[in-house]
Amino acid sequence: IGTNNSIVGTNRPTKPQARTSNGINKTHTKQHAPKILQTMTSTDEKKIEASISVEEVEKAKAEIAEEMDGDDTAASGGEFEVTKEEMSIIRAELACEFPEDYTYMSDAYIKSVASKPYSKDPTIRRPLEYTMEKLTHVMEWRESVGAPDFESLVSLANGPDTAPAAVEQPEQLTKAKAMVVSLNNGSLYWHGMTKEGKPILWIRCGRKPWYPNVEAEVNALILIADAGIRAMPEGVTDFVVISDSYSPPPPVPSFMIGVLKALVRGYPDRLNVLLSAPVGSIIQFVMNLLLPLMPGRLSGKFLLKDEENAQEILKEWLLNGEDDIPTFFGGKADHDKFYPEEGYSKNKGRGTLKFDYFGMIERLQASSKEWETLQKK
Repeated sequence: IGTNNSIVGTNRPTKPQARTSNGINKTHTKQHAPKILQTMTSTDEKKIEASISVEEVEKAKAEIAEEMDGDDTAASGGEFEVTKEEMSIIRAELACEFPEDYTYMSDAYIKSVASKPYSKDPTIRRPLEYTMEKLTHVMEWRESVGAPDFESLVSLANGPDTAPAAVEQPEQLTKAKAMVVSLNNGSLYWHGMTKEGKPILWIRCGRKPWYPNVEAEVNALILIADAGIRAMPEGVTDFVVISDSYSPPPPVPSFMIGVLKALVRGYPDRLNVLLSAPVGSIIQFVMNLLLPLMPGRLSGKFLLKDEENAQEILKEWLLNGEDDIPTFFGGKADHDKFYPEEGYSKNKGRGTLKFDYFGMIERLQASSKEWETLQKK
């Protein structure tokens, strides 16, 4: 962490400019309450550190190291050609091994993985067997956590408890309701694109629960991540995360480690950059905990900025520039119109879902088509 409270990855925008501090728009008016950046005392930090077992940290390190397997740093030398025949071979093997989920990976993503230089010899392309191993690990992880079924759980929780599927699968219904509860606070959603066509995942830290159901929160993140990946424009393989980091809840180490493991094992090379602003002591604590566990090339993708820098960065990144900056970052775009706090949301069906999950997907698909249309002009 540098003198400007930032971790800057290669070629990341870092132009400093002033921004306006605004609060969460609860009533959809132009009036905003001032925000207060929460801090942690040294006593708080010691209590949280004491709650983390050495075994948990060592297990996370081992799992992440095993997944990277010498591929921790991006090799130089650009990308290599992948032939149509090789793509067909990869596709056929994935379809054979994972018949219900093989379409999850786009051709563009498979090619982006297969075309990279080999970490053990950057002068050559990754061997086809190595690429298949990397892709298979992702698909096996998805299968182990149940990711392919998560969207069906949303529909299950959105229906009545008396529905046949709910009655016949009480454990699945319980899991579905817990995941939907994690969605309902509106702390995590896709909205809009960058100028490069990368979908934007917004995090509203102030809406996160203080005492989360860790498994349900991680499952909700996987569900949301998959929805954004499926809606990516043609040829795009990664996304951007922007975090409104005012007033985050006290850190929950098991949740943070769970998210990091999911990112490394289930979404390699998917994160382009994460911008977090402003940077208070809670965010600093989180990064100090996670950085030693992160692969080198992942840690370089985090930008921690103070409030004076964030607005100009967003102006540079967002598809429509200044017009797309949300109210909680000092702009005019009202995200709360689509993703209000839970108290202002209504049930979407006959179940417990309040978050506009399916509307989010429709809007993201529309943004994706808008970006694709602009590229043709």
